[in-house]
This record gives sequence, structure tokens and C-alpha cells, in this order.
Amino acid sequence: MSPADTGASTVMDATTAVAPTASPAPSVANSRTEQGDSRMTPGGPGYRRMSFALFLAGVATFALLYSTQALLPLISGDFGVTASEASWTVAAATGGLALFVLPMSALSERFGRRTVMTASLAVAVTVALLVPFAPSMSALIVLRAVQGAALAGVPASAQAYLAEEVTPRALVTAIGLFVAGNSVGGMSGRVLTGWVAQAFGWRAALAVLGLVAVACAVAFRLLLPAPRHFAPGSLRPRALAHTVRGHLANPLLRRLYAIGALFMTVFGGVYTVIGYRLTQGPFSLPQGIVGSIFLVYLVGTVSASTAGTLVARLGRRGALYLAGGTTTAGLLLSLAGSLPLVLLGLVLITAGFFAGHAVASSSVSKTATEGRAQASALYQSAYYIGSSVGSTVGALAFRAQGWSGTVGMGLLAVLGVVTITVLGSRAARRTQAALVPAH
Repeated sequence: MSPADTGASTVMDATTAVAPTASPAPSVANSRTEQGDSRMTPGGPGYRRMSFALFLAGVATFALLYSTQALLPLISGDFGVTASEASWTVAAATGGLALFVLPMSALSERFGRRTVMTASLAVAVTVALLVPFAPSMSALIVLRAVQGAALAGVPASAQAYLAEEVTPRALVTAIGLFVAGNSVGGMSGRVLTGWVAQAFGWRAALAVLGLVAVACAVAFRLLLPAPRHFAPGSLRPRALAHTVRGHLANPLLRRLYAIGALFMTVFGGVYTVIGYRLTQGPFSLPQGIVGSIFLVYLVGTVSASTAGTLVARLGRRGALYLAGGTTTAGLLLSLAGSLPLVLLGLVLITAGFFAGHAVASSSVSKTATEGRAQASALYQSAYYIGSSVGSTVGALAFRAQGWSGTVGMGLLAVLGVVTITVLGSRAARRTQAALVPAH
């Protein structure tokens, strides 16, 4: 029985991520593995261009997807709405992505990963240039929903592209770099909008961010190598439904989807509400400084890009336990009334989240041997549903109980991650024990 069937951690262990071979390990500059694989590998032809192109796609996606998050206090003041109402500008975008990521993945199976990613970014950046002119709160929410739906073509297609074009040994690192691009996009977008908004208002901030996203989208299309291993699939709804049912029937994939959703619930809630906490007493920070708080995303860049090393040392489940523990410590520290301790808490939350996300998402790509785009799409759908839930429920909890309410929601989500991982470990041990012959 395969690890995908048992839930065993060997799916992501560095020593068992690919089939064993007696051949010596290849040089990193060699574009072929010992199995004669012609896919890209670190140091090989096209790998750097591909990594940078997808890094830029990640930057544009996350910067646009969460473009209003650091500006919520200003948007609330301009339109005269509460924090929970303003949070819908974030939830609408992530919800749109969650709803459309599976249909977009199906289009990528038929028309190609690069084509769908290019079209998605083109529509998203066009909408980004319209968002600053939204005349009302409802219009802003609608535009953000359309933008999220357009961005849905990027995440699942990117992971499927990597699974097809990169060698298995380099896959965790490659996906980690894409996730790192997400963290850089989230960070730079919030920092940039924070300072521009302080001087010129939130509308100007979103306009500047839209122009940056346009530049990223153009560079992405020029740099990304043409796919060499893509085989067009079918758009038949029945075939798509069959593939989706197969993925959902896999207990390991189900656990990974739930883990991604729960990690993102924490992250979405914390970063939707943190601006309100820091602009209010006792901190009362100006908008530019609040935007700069998101520089802690650099920690996520590092933790995501080193996920492969973490899994190699601890195994998949060990890495998830460490990510959950780090996130929990950060949540508890953020309750302090001291700004340095709050910042340290945000650092730990960010490091734990991005490490957990990189491990879970790359595990999905390794586990699914067929219909990779749909497998990744289901993960992304669960992940962004978690973001929508986190941003909405986190804001409601903040309104009801203050920051402690948002932290309480986050702790419950992390408890869910740990519980699912423990249950997966027990299931794997039971399966392994059943395979050992009695003496």
C-alpha cells in the first residue's frame, strides 16, 4: 500500500520522496536525474528563470489578494463601516479565489499552466487599476470578488507546472520559493500601501500597488519557460468530477486540505485585525508604521523557502508539529501589552504559518500522481476558504472580545492542526502494524 493510502509520512520524507535507486546522486548542474528525467533541477537550464518568474507571480498574487488588508482602518473611516464590514473587502477576494480555483485548474489542464496563469494575472491587474475608483463599499467588495476569482488561475496552475517541470527532489524547494514569493508580495504590498496611504490616502495606495502588479505580470510572462512536459487533458465535467472524488477519497489529502485551511484561518484572522489593534490604544501607531509591521513577512519568506530542509530533518508530521507550536507561541505572545512582544508574536505566527503552508501544499503535490492541478486546486480552495473564515470570524471576535477574541479563534484553529496530525500519525502506525506479519 502506498504512503498516500496509509497516510504515512514517507510521502514527504526527503529520503523517500522518490523511488529508491542504486545510481549515485546527480550533480545539481545536471538537468537529468538518475532516472533519465529531463525536468528542471537547481543549477540546470531554465531553473533560475522559472523560479524568478513564479516568484514574481507569487508577489503579484498575494499583493493584490490582500491589498486592502493593511488599509482597513482607513477604509472603515472613509465609508463609515465597522471592522467586520470592512473585512469583507478581504473575504470577498479570498472567497472568489476559493470558488474559482477548481474551474481554473480544469482550464489549465486543457489550455496549459502558463496560458492560464498569464490570463489570470492579466485580468487581475486590470481590475486592480479599477479598484481605486470604487464609488461605494458594495462596489469595492464586488471588484475585490472579481479580482480574487481572476487570481484563482495562478496558485493551482503554478504548483501543477512545478510538479510537471521540476524534478521530484527539487519540488519542495521550488514550491517553497513560490510560497516565498507569496510572502514577499504580502509584505511589500502592505508596507507600500501603508506609507502611500498615510501621505495620499488609501485609493492612491491601491493605484500604486496595481501598477507594481502590472510590472510583475509582464515580467512573469517574459521569463517563464515554455512547458516541456505538459499533456493537454479533457474539459469533460464527468472526468473532472471523477478526479475530484478520487482526491477527496484519499485520507492523506483530506488531512492536508484541512491543515492548510486551519493554518490560513489563523493567519487571515490575525492580519485582518492587527491594523485595528495597532492604530488603537495603547499603541496608537500611524498608518505608515502599521504598514511597516508587515516586514515580518520576511520571516515567512525564509521559513517557506527552507521547508524542504525542515522536512528532511523532522519528517512531514514533525515539521507540522513545529509549525503549529511556533504559531501557538506567537499567538500567546501577541496578547502582551508591550509592542516589542507583540511584534515577536507576529514573527512567530508568520514563521509557523508559512512553514506549515509550504509543507502541506508541497505534500499535496507529492501525493497526487494524477490530476495534480485539481489536487492543488482543492488545497487552494480549502486554504482560501480558511482565509475568508479567518478574516470574517477574526474581525467579529475582535469586535466582541478585542484582540483576545481573535487570539482565541487562532488557538482553536492550531489545536485542529495538531489534532489532525496526531490522528494521521495513529492511522499510519495502525496501518504499518497491520502490514507486519505475526510471529
